[in-house]
Amino acid sequence: MSQQASTSVPGMRRLAAASEDQLQQLAELLIDCVEGGASVSFMQPLSRPKALAFWRRMAESAARGERVLLVAEDATGIVGTVQLVLEQPENQPHRADVAKMLVHRRARRRGWGEILMQAAEQAAREAGKTLLVLDTASGDAERLYVRCGWQRCGTIPGYALWPQGGPCDTTFFYRVLDG
Repeated sequence: MSQQASTSVPGMRRLAAASEDQLQQLAELLIDCVEGGASVSFMQPLSRPKALAFWRRMAESAARGERVLLVAEDATGIVGTVQLVLEQPENQPHRADVAKMLVHRRARRRGWGEILMQAAEQAAREAGKTLLVLDTASGDAERLYVRCGWQRCGTIPGYALWPQGGPCDTTFFYRVLDG
């Protein structure tokens, strides 16, 4: 069964464990984003078994307390997700990484990205984190992060590949959290 803790934002949920149905929905979300051209560590075509294996590992990591797994849901199910990687090196206990902020193509431009980022920041505060970092394919979600108060700190050319192939520049951001 799925152990879940609600966040204070309607439509948001923190998954302490994920049900099989939730894993299937997360796999569909990841596949949709990769098919849509998002550079999120996977190449096209992304198979359902590979996507499910990824989400099983992430759910296990969340169950161990190494990360926070947040999902955004509407009437059709999971439409977005973001992770907060809490486990960091010994000399960085104040920091967390924001990872895999994904919004299904059918739900974009409806505010879910901003809601997910706010929920990740709140989860970080609750975990005692004061510094967040993330990276994104240059041009992908940069406007969202800037609008949410994140600071751009640089771009590395050809850091990753687009899912269909070809080099992808990556931009790094940070955010210092207030109390």
